[in-house]
Amino acid sequence: MQHQSQTATSDSTQGGRTVLTLLYTLFAVAAGARALFQSATKWEQAPLAYTLSTIAALVYLIACVGINRTSPSAWRITLGVCVFELIGVLSVGTLTLIYPTLFLDETVWSVYGQGYAFIPLVLPIIGIVWLMQPATRRVYGVLPSTNT
Repeated sequence: MQHQSQTATSDSTQGGRTVLTLLYTLFAVAAGARALFQSATKWEQAPLAYTLSTIAALVYLIACVGINRTSPSAWRITLGVCVFELIGVLSVGTLTLIYPTLFLDETVWSVYGQGYAFIPLVLPIIGIVWLMQPATRRVYGVLPSTNT
């Protein structure tokens, strides 16, 4: 009976996991390719912007991996990465509005991800909300199963 309950809980979180995996994979590849290209071809023009794009790509990659691992440590790391990502998007987004020439080129997080339809702003919020759901926390082993 416990196996059925765990499977039902897993099924209830699968849709969110699938969407988040798709988006984080897409953004890891897009931000990574952008950062690699910019760093290789014009690093001297805007090293801060290209460093931030590299950091964003790594954040997206770590989040993608963490979303697909189901252990308490994976949950903590993924939640921390999503919080870091949200702080990064809000900080870089605000700085690019206040000081538009600070970064000398756009990053994934510039103007809150405007160049990417604001998905970089919404994605960590969705990730945090999904991770905090009781069903998700049970799957990760952070919240005790209801059948104990």
